[in-house]
Amino acid sequence: MQVESMEGFQLSPQQEHLWLLQQIDKTEAYRSNCAILIEGNLDINNLELALQNIGDRHEILRTCFPCLPGMTLPVQVITNRKLKLDTHNLSSLNPQQQEAKIEGIFQQFNQLPFDYEQNSILQTSLITLSPEKHLLFLSLPAMSGDNASLNNLVQEIAIFYLNQSPNELSEPLQYADFSEWQNQILEAEETALGRNYWRKQDFSAIKNFQLPYEKYLSEKQKFEPKLVSSIIAPELIVKIEVLAQKYNTSASIFYLTCWLILLSRLIGQSEMIVGKAVDGRKYDELKKALGLFAKYLPLHCNLEDNLRFSQILQEIHKSVESIYKWQEGFTWEQISSDTKSENLSFLPFGFDFESEEPKYFADNIAFSIYKRYSCIERFKIKLSCRQRDDFLSTEFHYDSNLFYTKDIEGLAEQFHKLVESAANHPEAAISELEILSDRHLRQLLIEFNQTQANFPQDKCIHRLFEEQAERTPNNIAVTFSDEKLTYRELNARANKIAHYLQRQGVKPDVLVGICVERTLEMIVGILGILKAGGAYVPLDPAYPKERLAFILEDTQTPVLLTQQQLKESLPAHNAQTICLDTAWEIIAQESDENPALKTCAENLAYVIYTSGSTGKPKGVQIAHRNLVHSTTARITYYQEAVISFLLLSSFAFDSSVAGIFWTLCSGGILCLPQSGLQLEIPKLLELIAQNHVSHLLSLPSLYALLLESKPEQLTSLRTVIVAGEPCPTELVQHHHQLLSETSLFNEYGPTEGTVWSSVYHCGSQQTRKQISIGSPITNTQIYILDSHLRPVPIGVTGEVYISGDGLARGYLNQPALTSEKFIPNCFGDRPGMRLYKTGDLACYLSDGNIEFLGRLDQQVKIRGYRIELGEIEAVVSQHPQVREVVVIAQKDELKDMRLVAYLVANQQPAFLQSELRRYLLDKLPEYMIPSAFVLLKEMPLLPNGKIDRRVLPDEPQLNLEENFVAPQTELEQTIATIWQEVLHVEKVGIHHNFFDLGGHSLLMVQVHSKLYQILNRDIPIVEMFQYPTISALAKHFSQQLEEKPSFQPTHDLVETRRESKKQQRQLRQKHRETNQ
Repeated sequence: MQVESMEGFQLSPQQEHLWLLQQIDKTEAYRSNCAILIEGNLDINNLELALQNIGDRHEILRTCFPCLPGMTLPVQVITNRKLKLDTHNLSSLNPQQQEAKIEGIFQQFNQLPFDYEQNSILQTSLITLSPEKHLLFLSLPAMSGDNASLNNLVQEIAIFYLNQSPNELSEPLQYADFSEWQNQILEAEETALGRNYWRKQDFSAIKNFQLPYEKYLSEKQKFEPKLVSSIIAPELIVKIEVLAQKYNTSASIFYLTCWLILLSRLIGQSEMIVGKAVDGRKYDELKKALGLFAKYLPLHCNLEDNLRFSQILQEIHKSVESIYKWQEGFTWEQISSDTKSENLSFLPFGFDFESEEPKYFADNIAFSIYKRYSCIERFKIKLSCRQRDDFLSTEFHYDSNLFYTKDIEGLAEQFHKLVESAANHPEAAISELEILSDRHLRQLLIEFNQTQANFPQDKCIHRLFEEQAERTPNNIAVTFSDEKLTYRELNARANKIAHYLQRQGVKPDVLVGICVERTLEMIVGILGILKAGGAYVPLDPAYPKERLAFILEDTQTPVLLTQQQLKESLPAHNAQTICLDTAWEIIAQESDENPALKTCAENLAYVIYTSGSTGKPKGVQIAHRNLVHSTTARITYYQEAVISFLLLSSFAFDSSVAGIFWTLCSGGILCLPQSGLQLEIPKLLELIAQNHVSHLLSLPSLYALLLESKPEQLTSLRTVIVAGEPCPTELVQHHHQLLSETSLFNEYGPTEGTVWSSVYHCGSQQTRKQISIGSPITNTQIYILDSHLRPVPIGVTGEVYISGDGLARGYLNQPALTSEKFIPNCFGDRPGMRLYKTGDLACYLSDGNIEFLGRLDQQVKIRGYRIELGEIEAVVSQHPQVREVVVIAQKDELKDMRLVAYLVANQQPAFLQSELRRYLLDKLPEYMIPSAFVLLKEMPLLPNGKIDRRVLPDEPQLNLEENFVAPQTELEQTIATIWQEVLHVEKVGIHHNFFDLGGHSLLMVQVHSKLYQILNRDIPIVEMFQYPTISALAKHFSQQLEEKPSFQPTHDLVETRRESKKQQRQLRQKHRETNQ
């Protein structure tokens, strides 16, 4: 066929849009198919003649779409092709076999390719089921027909079958003429109002539309739609029809409103836009025409939670009327410019509604649509409602490259529940409408939380330790450096302190401060306080004086346990001070028998302080019952018994609670590293190997450093637990490559839940980008709720609420905050049960595990520490040079969280950043010091006067040229090379401050580890904090190396890295060979 010489007609706007989609998708999905049921004694020759006459009558049925030379878009070329009717006879099959065969043929029709360049466009096939029953299959490319075209075809087939020259049919409008009119009208003056209407619409929200369970399941860009359908009950349909009449709207608008509300709830946005189908046949002349007239227009609405369903219903009714009125003025360029995305070529969510077409008769033969499929637009999910006489079918068409079938089936259930809820409560606020079926509610509230287990509810934690000491009195309980205590010795020493404290007035619920270095005295002191009946308040000696002073003032502790070398550095306080080292001669005279039990399970065990949003830390009160539950749950869950546990965290951080009591209540050895050693990777590895450490609880980032260094020193580990920050999938993969015999777990839990609330066993096969935080531990319930305390569906983001035996008593001296965060459990089955409002965002996965998704408020976790940004802001704002400040957490190049402070200064002194860092170190722990300070002339504000955090500028690139002095010596160059690698900067001067460059303690650990390998000498990490510039650090090292004639690195830095990688490969190969 020589199309070069043929006359071509321009595509219509709908055809052009669809053609461009097809070039992207490379799919056969865009088509309009139907199966027409023919009942009666059919004359096949007469039917074939009717089809040919209809083809002759409508040019679009014999139009092809060649792309002429020099053109990027095809044109419509009208041919004189004759239609061909294929026939199949299935009359010998039984009804079940026929139904299966029909479905197969229909699916084949949906996949048949169209030859747009040359062949006949309309494809036909006739299936004989019996002498009186036939099915006629018709298939059109969407470029040539839409849903209404199928309906019109059925009617014309009936008319032409009866009379091959019917007089009642007027000359049809040809689609090529419509195309020309459509293209002209887009520029015409009469459509200016319509174009202006669409220009005023805001489509920017579209770019944020993503359902929670949307995943890219395939690398293919191909659009592959599938279908899930279900039926709405007849009695509900009647109720909806009555309501539609009451509110002067239609059933179609009712279902559309429900669809919009459901999407809004699942996506978490009040502003919604869906593609609403219009048939494009606004004028009578177009009603019976064939071709692609229909399109999906963006329908915009705001769904505020407090609005009633009836209000939304009427608003959407008006919006639908508006888009129908102005449909000719719509172009896709408006959406692309508004969303600032040239790639957005379709609306993610669609809706259409079709009423059943009547049967058409030709004498005694009836023609009706038995099955249909029409796809003229791409979508992620499209809801098609098909109205029949006594029921309504809801068809959820979805892109199978984006969704699993089971998720769409769940979506269909939620839609039906919402329809039922709205029909029963049309005057309810839309936030009150139910979207979860009884089955799903039971799964979320009960099945995922069936964690009941027995534990000794009446015992105190020190009693569990005493029982263990009775079982294994001669076993080693705790070690520190070269010191060690057996269980008998540890129990005896703790008893002496307990008796002594009781003489000082310590009794149940009396708070006793303990500020000691990481030594045996730390463990003896904690147990002594508990045995005396008191609750211990850990005070880390590394904390700034101001923070220690606040805790001592807030707790009003009458007694403080400390050590002589720390006594003078403590802030002023009113507590009686007992130095465990110098006062031991007096304490040693006390009895070493277990004190008489005066404490009950409801008494306090400890108070640990966490960051507070008001600018001051808050004390979390944990009772013995909470701690016993947490400890026994840990002993039960972890299969590997603790042989030796290495305590890495500060005892003022709640993860220390896990290691101390898990180990000492199960007979293991608690290994205490010297202060600061937990940050020195080489020594830490040696300690693990020398002490045959079997159990480790660590930050994921710290554990990653251990694996990267010398994994062969980690082979004693049987159980590794990571917690405190998100666990990367890469870490899990690396762990299983190197330590395949070691179990890895990811824990989650706030301090208010007594260390842990959920846990996940990280197997070697991980398919998700983020490692789950698992499922609730024993006697713990985790609910994920919306802002109205309603459970959200699986996969949908909500706030984490925790209930169970691990919940804290509340916050010390803060009854209002306690009441705000600890609320009655509306799902509980026992009186007095509470929910803790965590502020964490998460979603349940279909297998009952939970995925952590971030924070609802300004609380963040940095290197495992829970931090309220408001506390940092409050302290920074006290500096006399600071007028305004806002602190945010953002990810650096390695996706690690870091703190950045944006501030407006009264003046702009040259060294304000260094000055602020020094100022904050006296008031806040190191982990709460921002990594960067950004000076602004003024804060960006919202219309309500609040700071607009979303538009804060990106942190400016460091001006490394300022005060730049290049490294001069080989040692300075070595340090600089390591800094550049760890800090991800191109160059660094010898006078630049490590912390001003964005460094923090964990990055310093990496620097220390690399320097240790290069220098091949012991470097106390504390020295590196004391000398934070290359110049100062190199000078300090040189002074210590004066005995050597010159500095000689043991290996070239690049060679060292290469050798390290080689060792890792050898270790992986060894594991593979061992497991073959």
